[in-house]
Amino acid sequence: MSNHQDLSNLIWTTCDNVLRGLFKPHEYGDVVLPFVVLRRLDCVLEPQKDKVLELWSQYQDKVKDPTPIILNQIGTTFFNTSKFDLRRLKQDPQNIYLNFNNYLNGYDEGVREIIENFQLEKPIEKLHKNNRLFKLVEMFSEVDLHPNKVDNRQMGMVYEELLRKFSEMSNETSGDHYTPRDIVRLLVSLLFTGEENYLKGEGIVRSMFDPCSGTGGILTQGKEWVRENINSKVDFILFGQELNSQTYSICKSDMMLLGENPNNIKLGSSLIVKT
Repeated sequence: MSNHQDLSNLIWTTCDNVLRGLFKPHEYGDVVLPFVVLRRLDCVLEPQKDKVLELWSQYQDKVKDPTPIILNQIGTTFFNTSKFDLRRLKQDPQNIYLNFNNYLNGYDEGVREIIENFQLEKPIEKLHKNNRLFKLVEMFSEVDLHPNKVDNRQMGMVYEELLRKFSEMSNETSGDHYTPRDIVRLLVSLLFTGEENYLKGEGIVRSMFDPCSGTGGILTQGKEWVRENINSKVDFILFGQELNSQTYSICKSDMMLLGENPNNIKLGSSLIVKT
């Protein structure tokens, strides 16, 4: 693909061939976004897949929680102990529904939380009952989202472009679900202009928190803007909080795709209402 827009258009157009007639266009995002996340995670884990299975088999009965051991060995922030990924699921079309759920349950607790908040159960059941789950799995297994082909920045832009399409089709009220990239960049430029003296130099570490993080655009664009315009070496630690469970899941998965710490994104509200 020549750019992120071409890749996002390919994903959307191909999905349209599978989802059309079964889901309304404004519902596509409920399926497309989580499947993009799953495919990216597959591609990141692919070189370590067999090693994860070996480590899980070796330690699952020896320690209470082998998660730290596995993560330390494979050098990622997530893993999957199922023998399946989207590519391997194609080998058994007759048991696609059972195996797909086994695949989802094989992820570590952090990824399973993202999947649960995507509320993917009903769409998956609907796809299965209409004999389209295998077709969708097959389609996504052919999309190359390996980091050596699509780096974290490009992946974030692909995800953002798909999110924009989803939001426009959903006819969301402006600001309820997605804030356009240009507006976000204007906001962060206003936020950081005048703060240059605090952001220049070596070894600068700053945290950024958005209490209504939505899909995380202000966090990621804020980091990018400072690095492009003030100091490319600033080390930002991003934190966010979001009340809507599905939007929270989008934000957390976006952080994961960008190589940020998804555990710094929390679900819920800190607002205390007195009655």
